[in-house]
This record gives sequence, structure tokens and C-alpha cells, in this order.
Amino acid sequence: MSRYRYGRRRVPYARARRRRLRKLLDYALTFAILGMLAVVASRLDRVETRQAAGAAVVNDGDTLTLGTERVRLRGIDAPEYNQTCMRDGTGYPCGRRSREALSRLISGRAVTCEGWERDRYGRLLGQCSAGAVDLNKEQVAAGWAIAYGGYLDEEDAARAGRLGLWAGEFDRPRDWRETHGGMIEGEHDRLGAAFNWLRALLGLL
Repeated sequence: MSRYRYGRRRVPYARARRRRLRKLLDYALTFAILGMLAVVASRLDRVETRQAAGAAVVNDGDTLTLGTERVRLRGIDAPEYNQTCMRDGTGYPCGRRSREALSRLISGRAVTCEGWERDRYGRLLGQCSAGAVDLNKEQVAAGWAIAYGGYLDEEDAARAGRLGLWAGEFDRPRDWRETHGGMIEGEHDRLGAAFNWLRALLGLL
């Protein structure tokens, strides 16, 4: 039979304990959320748009150095500097050709790059130009880089015209890196951008 005290039903001890535990968990969750928001607020500067400009050192077909800032051209993927490809049954240094093509596009002019993402190497993923020349777009259009999250129309046109890499046979740079012990980098698409945003906020760069 249920027991009453002062006109109210006595709450079993186990139920009261569960209520206290639930309150403690609610408080802990609230403090955790507040702490997370504080961390996010302190790291928002990591995802602000940044700009780098100046004389460029061309590292390879999709990477530049501007002063102390290393920039990876966003949305494209070029052969690694030591990568070789095939044309007319003969191997040739396509990685070096891609680097030379990017150098020709720049032609000694100052380069401006802008972006907010960073890849796992800490490089700024940037949209770069030399004067009025869109370097990301033109590398793909000339066939010396492939689409990697952008510039699909330029890739289709280069492939149809058998320009650059498309004049012969080649391993996609990502596949070449994988078979040569390189680190795999995700495409520069929306999913990749979301991942880079979270990584920057959590300080994992």
C-alpha cells in the first residue's frame, strides 16, 4: 500500500535520486555548451577571409608562396612537381610543365590571393589572380590542372581540345600522391569547406 506524509505521496528514494542526477546533467550540459561557444568565439578570427599579395614564388602547378604565406589554388589539382605523364608513348615531366604553365600565366606580375580556408598542411586555399588573369581558372582551361571542386566546364573544354595533360595519359594527381606515399587531400567542395571550418574552429590546423 502506498504511504503518505502530510497529505502527499512520498516520492521513492530512487526516483528522487534520478531527478537530482538529471538536474546535475542539465547543468553540466549547459556549462559545456557555454564553454564550446566561448571557444568558438575565440577562434572566429581563424575563419576570416585573408588576402595575400606580392611577388610570387611558384612551387608547383597549384601552389604559390607570397612572402611568408603559402597558398594552394582552390578548386584545382595539378600534377606533383616530380610526377611524370605519358604522351605519344613517351614519358615527360608533366609536373614541371604544369609549374612552367603557371609561371607563364603570372609573367612576373604581382599576384593577389584571397580565401579563408586552410588545408591540412596549413596552406591558405585561395582564389588567385595576376592582373586580370584568374590563375585557378586558366590553369584548368589550359589543361595543366584538373577540376578539384570547381572549374568543371574548363576541364571539359580542355579535355575536348586535348590540351595540356589531356593530350596524353596521366594519373590524377590525387591518385599519384596515394601511390607515392603522399597525404590524401579532400576536394575543395562544400563538404571540404565545412570540414575545414570545423577544423579551424577547433584549432586542429
